[in-house]
Amino acid sequence: MAFFSLLFSGFQAQNFRSSMTLDGPSIKVKRSGPYVGVQQGKYNFLELGGELQLKKVKLIRPTIRAFRLGMNYNFPQSVLGLEGGYWYQHSRVGLTYGFQLAYHNNFISSRLGLAPALGFRLTQFHLQCGYYFRLPADDFTELNDFFIALKFVLINKRQRKIEK
Repeated sequence: MAFFSLLFSGFQAQNFRSSMTLDGPSIKVKRSGPYVGVQQGKYNFLELGGELQLKKVKLIRPTIRAFRLGMNYNFPQSVLGLEGGYWYQHSRVGLTYGFQLAYHNNFISSRLGLAPALGFRLTQFHLQCGYYFRLPADDFTELNDFFIALKFVLINKRQRKIEK
C-alpha cells in the first residue's frame, strides 16, 4: 500500500511540474541562401556556396541546425575543393558544433578529408575552426590541416511554420 501511495504522489508531482512549464507555440523557421567566405591556415582559400538553416524558435533553448554545400579555391596553388558540412547550435548565443567533409583536387591528384569544427555565429557571420583528418598522400600537401574560416551567409529565402 505504501508503494502505491509513493507512486501516486510521484505521478502527481510530475504532472504538477509539467503544468508549471511554459510551453508556447513552436515556431519553425527554414532559411537558406548563398555564402561567401575565406578559409585561412597554411594556405588561403576563397569559399562560395549555399546554406540551409533549420531553426526551432523557443523561449528557452532554441536550436539551429544547418547544412552547407560549397566549393573553395586557392589561386596561387591551383587547388579546387568541394565541401559539405553540418553544424548545430543549441542556444541563442553560443558555440556551434559541426563537421565538414571535403574533397580537394590539384588537377593531378586528389584527397578526401573530414574535419570536426567548433565555431561562433553572430547574425549572418559564422567563424569556425577545425582540423582536417585526411587520407595520406605524398605528392599533394598544399592543403590546410588546421584552419579558421569566416563565412557570411546572405539569407534570401525564409519560411515560417507555427505549430501548437
